[in-house]
Amino acid sequence: MLKISIIIPAHNEEKHLNKCLESIDRASSTCSYEVEKIVILNRCTDATERIAKSNGAITVIEDTRNLSAIRNKGVNQATGDILATIDADSCMSENMLSQIERMISSGKYIGGGVHVKFDRYSLGIYLTDFFLRTLLFITGLSGGLYWCSKDDFIAIGGFNEALSFGEDLDFAKRLKRYGRKINKKYHTIKSAS
Repeated sequence: MLKISIIIPAHNEEKHLNKCLESIDRASSTCSYEVEKIVILNRCTDATERIAKSNGAITVIEDTRNLSAIRNKGVNQATGDILATIDADSCMSENMLSQIERMISSGKYIGGGVHVKFDRYSLGIYLTDFFLRTLLFITGLSGGLYWCSKDDFIAIGGFNEALSFGEDLDFAKRLKRYGRKINKKYHTIKSAS
């Protein structure tokens, strides 16, 4: 049976982490993959670690301030064949993992991302959303949760630790480029956002 490892960077996320992990558990019930949750504790001084462990997550400590290094540390601990990254203050839809399973098992896709949907809106969030959607439309990439096989993650070198921001879009760009080389498409999951 294939296993999917969910990589969750967390810096003092006691207010959000439980909701994130519960959403992963709900999504797990709709796919046949075994699911592994890995929370990377980053300089946490609150109850994040206790919440992660009480929800059955593996915890790893990485105190760097570099998000790429934090994500890569989680992947280094992952035992899954498939990887997905999600922020601790985000939730996945109930069919997210079954959609990833369907895309991966088709053999047509290198991996991809999802359309991000915000729980609330303000002027600042609206402007950020508009800017991101425009950028993602132009580049053909997506944001939020990223997914791919662990082998393909390793082949492209993971997240670029030389970048202090934009590491997620850089990762998506390199994954899409590598997909073209091996005749696989980068895919944005729209029906699971």
